[in-house]
Amino acid sequence: IIVVSARTGERDKVEALDLGADDYITKPFGTPEMLARIRASLRHSNRMDSNSALYIRPYQCRGLLLDFDKRILTVNGEEIHLTQIEYKLVSLLAQNSGRVLTYDYIIHHIWGPYADNNNNQILRVNMAHIRRKLEANPGEPHYIFTEIGVGYRMKENQQQDALN
Repeated sequence: IIVVSARTGERDKVEALDLGADDYITKPFGTPEMLARIRASLRHSNRMDSNSALYIRPYQCRGLLLDFDKRILTVNGEEIHLTQIEYKLVSLLAQNSGRVLTYDYIIHHIWGPYADNNNNQILRVNMAHIRRKLEANPGEPHYIFTEIGVGYRMKENQQQDALN
């Protein structure tokens, strides 16, 4: 998502980026700059050339594989059952692998803009359940890391590394 706006205030830019925009460009701008931003966004996206423009490459890291098209998560070849909320959380983190997602960003994307203060606790509980399902030792995670006081980060997608 690239926001094109006449608003130049820092607060407007920060709000748009925190709500999920990948880039923010202010008017006026030239065509070459816009095309360069689109190319950069495509390089950093989780999409890959295929017959479908909407194809999203599976996330893979060590023994973990998340196939977005089939909605299947496996660890070392064994299928892991996730609840709907757990799947949404893992998918969001995988699609943003390597990036720290703030608690507020995650809550907004999973429970919506009207989530209450209780969702912070619900998020922590769900992440604990996910870690018990994915990690050999949840106390020493290999896939999903807590950035204390900030949010969560999923280990970089190994398939993305191979493409760069």
